[in-house]
Amino acid sequence: MQHPIHCPRLVFSALRGGAGKSTVAIGVTAALKHLGKRVAPFKKGPDYIDAGWLSLAAGVSCRNLDTFFIPSEAVLSSFFTHTTGMEIAVIEGNRGLYDGIDIDGRTSTAEIAKLLGAPVVLCLDCTKTTRTSAAVVAGCMQFDEATRIRGVVLNRVAGPRHESIVRRSIEHYCGIPVVGAIPKLADEEFPERHMGLVPTFEHAWAQEAVEAAARIAQQYIDLDAVAAIADEALPVESPAPEAAAAPLSGFQPVVAVARDAAFQFYYPDNLEALERAGADLVFVSPIADPSLPANIDALYLGGGFPETHAKELAANASFRQRVLELAEAGLPIYAECGGLMYLGKELELKNTAYPMCNVLPVSFGISARPAGHGYTISMVDRENPWFPVGMEIRGHEFRYSTVRQWEGSDADLVFSTTRGKGFVSHRDGICRTNVFAAYTHIHALGTPAWAPALVANAARFHSQHHS
Repeated sequence: MQHPIHCPRLVFSALRGGAGKSTVAIGVTAALKHLGKRVAPFKKGPDYIDAGWLSLAAGVSCRNLDTFFIPSEAVLSSFFTHTTGMEIAVIEGNRGLYDGIDIDGRTSTAEIAKLLGAPVVLCLDCTKTTRTSAAVVAGCMQFDEATRIRGVVLNRVAGPRHESIVRRSIEHYCGIPVVGAIPKLADEEFPERHMGLVPTFEHAWAQEAVEAAARIAQQYIDLDAVAAIADEALPVESPAPEAAAAPLSGFQPVVAVARDAAFQFYYPDNLEALERAGADLVFVSPIADPSLPANIDALYLGGGFPETHAKELAANASFRQRVLELAEAGLPIYAECGGLMYLGKELELKNTAYPMCNVLPVSFGISARPAGHGYTISMVDRENPWFPVGMEIRGHEFRYSTVRQWEGSDADLVFSTTRGKGFVSHRDGICRTNVFAAYTHIHALGTPAWAPALVANAARFHSQHHS
């Protein structure tokens, strides 16, 4: 059964990364929420940090939309589910509007906009340009007329005269409205780090930053015009959400999820998928908690920046020791990127080695530039308790960490990586007993077998140790 998507919606995009679309999307989301609107936030692409800011701005979880590792039908179904009962959806694009994985623009923001029937507002960096801005916007409009560019927000405007000529040029030559003009701001409200915005979890001033973005939107953007553009969304039919699979057993295995300033990168869909599969989630902090809770049946260690908290993680020796003990006892542990680093022997930063959990025979360092960045494709080619042999895993990687010393064997790695860097030698997915750790991040909507497998492993561990 098809379900029509009724929610007004629009996409904020740009010509490139760093043009200001994140501040605009966050500010507009927060400003609309202040007006009493129920705003559904979305982020195009495999991004945790922008999504965290959008969640904070909207007061509800931001969902990621990405047709590289999530089928289009699942993207539409998720969008339908999370816009039901909402008054407007704000979708932040990534990179340039037409940037994708090939010359056809597959996986681009433009393709997501067309899939959702959403009009586009371009955020245009006007630094040292005037009338040429109109030529650029006109080119984007003509490049793919099915991508419906319906408005422009000018950013980094030098002054009233500059704004006037750019605004009049775009509206005259392109026939679309300029719905906002943001001047060059003296204070940088959203400092960048690690090729993205600073994770909100790390700072007490996060809400103040969102409020600053809201004030920018209220002062410099015509929110009524933005809402009118969102009303131009085309009718789209979405497949009905799939019925949740029945839990594998009559009880709920307890899955501990590490979540604190060091481990914060979790798609809400992944946590919800675990709950739908029958898990009872409890959240723990490897920084602050003295140990893991008693009687847990599995541990999920997500991504994050353990390198920025290496000293605190190393100092919590009792927690690290308990992770090692439980791993040796067969506790199912699933770890991604930052979680993989935490399971290693040590993390070296500036000639200081910080001990980690010593579950896996690998030592890590940190490079000045990303050591792995982008989409990944892997094939499961070795037996393991998590994924069937022959299954293709699509995900993404983003890391500054490097493998300094790997003392395991090739037999420990169950993924053959054909796109992306992986762990070592174009392989990924360390699997030892019931521990699985990879640089690859996955999304539950794109890898629906993942959550049931984790819960099944947890249930098996429970039956063997707690019955």
